[in-house]
Amino acid sequence: MVQIKTPEQIAKMREAGLVVAAVHAATREAAVPGATTRDLDQVARKVLDEHGAKSNFLGYGGFPATICTSANEVVVHGIPSDDVVLKDGDIISIDAGAIVDGWHGDAAFTAFVGSGHAPELVELSRVTEESMWAGIAAMKAGNRLVDVSRAIETYIRRQPKPGGGKYGIVEDYGGHGIGTEMHMDPHLLNYVERRRGKGPKLVPGFCLAIEPMVSLGTPRTEVLADDWTVITTDGSWSSHWEHSVALTEEGPLVLTAPDGGRAKLAELGITAAPDPLA
Repeated sequence: MVQIKTPEQIAKMREAGLVVAAVHAATREAAVPGATTRDLDQVARKVLDEHGAKSNFLGYGGFPATICTSANEVVVHGIPSDDVVLKDGDIISIDAGAIVDGWHGDAAFTAFVGSGHAPELVELSRVTEESMWAGIAAMKAGNRLVDVSRAIETYIRRQPKPGGGKYGIVEDYGGHGIGTEMHMDPHLLNYVERRRGKGPKLVPGFCLAIEPMVSLGTPRTEVLADDWTVITTDGSWSSHWEHSVALTEEGPLVLTAPDGGRAKLAELGITAAPDPLA
């Protein structure tokens, strides 16, 4: 069952989303050469405490940290550690969530550590982020879930990969519904699987966490012995971007973007819904 939210509930989710945005801003600034991924976790914990919010990651299925920190070939669910020291030229996905009054926010971004990044890494992150926005733009009343998947996949497939070949759209992980829980129905693939059908129709009150994960190589992954850390099977580096988005009567509202997605959606010819907290 898909949980449909009222405008009042979406406003609560916007509160949680803005806390996630604050976590992102602080951890992005802290992701510098010499920092450990545990340092980033401590930064995130401090921001959550300052906002009176809770992490929806800590303790989830036994996860031992406040955020996920996934560097280089780690796709998702990396556990913050004193042993992972960021180096100049690394990329890292920081996935963070927050709970406010029982309502959840969830978002991720890929950060560049230091400088001197290979052009293919810059392009990888750009393609992943832009595919997320293509999916967000497909959140229109009357569309179906598969239209979001198709928009993400189509964008990625149309981008030339530096050096040739194709980008790997990670197959084992995708987006999801969000609301009174972090992970809810429906599961959102980042590609079209015809056997799954069209999926539910998008209506006002529908909320999704849209999160493409893309690698420079294979779409296949494996989980390490810690039962959490997901890496590409060929060691290729990957990028991960995510926003929580609500479909309202007035269009999409990007709950975890500071401006509600207004600027980026305007570039795509779409008017973002008014911010209920403005």
